[in-house]
Amino acid sequence: MDNLKKKAFQLIIFLGIVSLLGDVIYEGGRAVHGQYLSVLGVNAARVGFIVGLGELLGYLFRLLSGFIADRTKSYWLFTIVGYGLLLSVPLISLTGTWQIVAILIILERIGKGIRTPARDTIASHAAKQVGTGYGFGLAEFIDQIGAVIGPLIFTFVFVGAAASQNIIGAYQRGYSLFWIPFILLLLVLFTIYAKFKNSEELEPQIEEHDKAKNLTKHFWLYVLFVFITTAGFVNFALVGFHLKNLGILSDTYIPLLYAAAMGIDAVVGLAAGKMYDRLKIKSKNSRSEYFILLFIPFVAAFIPFLVFSHTLTLILFGTMLLGFGVGIQETIMKAAVADMTPMNRRSSGYGIFNLSFGLAFFVGSTVAGYLYDYSISALIITLAFIEFMAIPVFYLMRKTNE
Repeated sequence: MDNLKKKAFQLIIFLGIVSLLGDVIYEGGRAVHGQYLSVLGVNAARVGFIVGLGELLGYLFRLLSGFIADRTKSYWLFTIVGYGLLLSVPLISLTGTWQIVAILIILERIGKGIRTPARDTIASHAAKQVGTGYGFGLAEFIDQIGAVIGPLIFTFVFVGAAASQNIIGAYQRGYSLFWIPFILLLLVLFTIYAKFKNSEELEPQIEEHDKAKNLTKHFWLYVLFVFITTAGFVNFALVGFHLKNLGILSDTYIPLLYAAAMGIDAVVGLAAGKMYDRLKIKSKNSRSEYFILLFIPFVAAFIPFLVFSHTLTLILFGTMLLGFGVGIQETIMKAAVADMTPMNRRSSGYGIFNLSFGLAFFVGSTVAGYLYDYSISALIITLAFIEFMAIPVFYLMRKTNE
């Protein structure tokens, strides 16, 4: 392994550790946000709106921060500020007012919006040295360890809570434990910045004509594909609400179920990333590696039939499929953006990609929340129909491949 590849590999590992600590915090929170809001008296429609609005604002900030980061090349500044806003999650431990909780949930999403395009651009510089699929897959594998640990924190809190303890107090105790990974995250992040602040030097040199390229029609059709598949993808917050609302699973085990899904996400992401790189090498310019993306609509179309049933076994299987789909989303979708965009437009490309993702998440979560209150059958059919709409868009995208 030459020196540049070694440094690139080290950067991916260290960024993965930062993401791991971040995932302990925000994935731990996301595993119980829906249930906690329910405990505070919030209905399904309002939960869907709060979660969806947070995602929408977060992804709007991704678009803005992506463009500014490309103009200023201040990738590390946006990364550090964005991670700093994870402060909002442990702050939830200090309040039992649902409006304040909602604001803090949304603020955490805004922080993720600020950091993500810049962080993914830094990661792409390193991933170009080791393989984009493998690079993002490895980072996803590491940070999903945090996504497993975070929800488990609440599981242990609920198991250890005294029978007489107020349920709101148990949730607040769980949120308060996130102060520890937050402090560790900041320490690691500043250490990485000192060592890798010129990450763009890791990316292999490209031809001058490639540097001048704009975002192509192929990329914009890909953005549309991302929008459709994300709009129809089930949000676990609503699954958690469903489980608690029907009394199918207790507060103790819902975070454990989410942790299991994130574990599957990690393994699938790493395996899919390696497969993506192998297909890319074999296909050369035909881009057959993009066919892995088709797993998303086909899998996601069946998830709502399972997770919104009244049978625990079906819900468990559906949640595992949800983890499978997220693994491909978090790995292959990001790797594809790195391969579709020139370096001088990459942060903008990630910003646009993430805006599409977030807008779709907002629309999908809001509609799903209202449909859940109106008719679960209508919710299931609508989400499945949306996913199948993505398939012709994918083949249209393939036809425009350069």
